[in-house]
Amino acid sequence: MYQVVFILGGNLGDRVRLLEASAGMLVSHFGPLVLNSSIFETEAWGGKSSGNYLNQVLVFNTTFLPEEILDIILEIELKMGRKREEKWGDRTMDIDILYLGNKIFNSERLTIPHPYIQDRRFVLEPLTEILPDQLHPVLNKTNKELLKICPDKSSVKHFKK
Repeated sequence: MYQVVFILGGNLGDRVRLLEASAGMLVSHFGPLVLNSSIFETEAWGGKSSGNYLNQVLVFNTTFLPEEILDIILEIELKMGRKREEKWGDRTMDIDILYLGNKIFNSERLTIPHPYIQDRRFVLEPLTEILPDQLHPVLNKTNKELLKICPDKSSVKHFKK
């Protein structure tokens, strides 16, 4: 059994409802939620999106293999109306695998831990809220340490419904 850490986010549609529906679908596949961060409102990262995102980190326990997890989250994104038209473009829902325990996994389809964790404040803020001392298995730094040295200075704030 491994702890799988996801980040969910989107900037189109009813962002809160889409986060909640996606979380519900994840629960239906992975079982009870172990941890969840607050919802954060964040500036777009990567330069091709318009409008702020809502992001949240969710943690589950799983026995699924990495590419099985990927297939599940891609299916959920489609059900939430995700269209892959432009890299780092606007979207209803994006679900990324950040960590799978302390596993390191690389395939043509998937890299775990997520290769941009250390570069994205919108990932590190919610991660640090719930897993500050988790060690990145490649960089050998905790999420809290990565947040302190993160080069991204974009706005990341707690979201008030």
